[in-house]
Amino acid sequence: MSFKITILGSSSALPSFKKFPSAHVINIHERFFLVDCGEGTQIRIRQFKIKTSKINHIFITHLHGDHFFGIFGLISSFNLLGRKNDLHIYSPGDLEKMVYTVLKKNDLNFKLFFHRLSTDKKETVYESKSIKISCFPLNHRIETYGYLFEEKKKEKNIRKEAIQKYNLTIKDIIKIKTGDDLILEDGKTLSNKNLTLPEQKTRSYAYCSDTAFEPKIIPYIKGVNLLYHEATFTKDLKETAQITKHSTASDAAKIASKAKAEKLIIGHFSSRYKDETIILSEAKTIFTDTQIAEDGVTFTIPIQHIKE
Repeated sequence: MSFKITILGSSSALPSFKKFPSAHVINIHERFFLVDCGEGTQIRIRQFKIKTSKINHIFITHLHGDHFFGIFGLISSFNLLGRKNDLHIYSPGDLEKMVYTVLKKNDLNFKLFFHRLSTDKKETVYESKSIKISCFPLNHRIETYGYLFEEKKKEKNIRKEAIQKYNLTIKDIIKIKTGDDLILEDGKTLSNKNLTLPEQKTRSYAYCSDTAFEPKIIPYIKGVNLLYHEATFTKDLKETAQITKHSTASDAAKIASKAKAEKLIIGHFSSRYKDETIILSEAKTIFTDTQIAEDGVTFTIPIQHIKE
């Protein structure tokens, strides 16, 4: 089952020929979610051959232009392409009013549903049988949220040979899938691990956009497989970062380390940096497994099994 993150835009406020503003597409089990929607997002979606019809949920972190100005063109293009599916948009602030100032509701062939975020703690905003998405507050100049994308724990898979060998009933199978052992007619007990396949670990991805260094988010993202955290500046501009409520590469790496993340992606670099290896090197001195967010790059979280 897939769990992939594609970087559509990795720039900060100023886009360039190589880097568009913030936008990531998350593919979990072939269900696609868009987080942030900077200018040009719809162009990147087409360039990277992502099926627009599969994007039914958009998560906006905050209402600074480089994180949501692309939403107007994207909705318009969805409409021109004949979209019929409902589109859900999650955001702080009054994004609904902004959208309908630019676009006329009656001109759309599909329904828009706006979900206004407002919380001071981690809160579930979307849930299905296999996926849970939560938001949590970040520390920026305006109301801003990060997002956590998680797989739900699956039921165990029974070994096919066990079904025939022990003539398992549906009742037996249901119990074994939830972790029970099997008691045979002669009283002998067969352990669950001998009846089921190795259990898969749940996978997770956290997206922390514009924010000052904020240790309060660590419990929300503890043990995440892949963490994206903005790193607008290097530590020599720490004072600038504090004033603008952004993070340095060191800040991002410290959060990843304290949260015990498996891998860190950094992005949203200030346009003043022509050599991004400087930012990467700074982060790596604290958190070794760090990579740069680059437009068009896809990160895959592989399936892992729980060791018995």
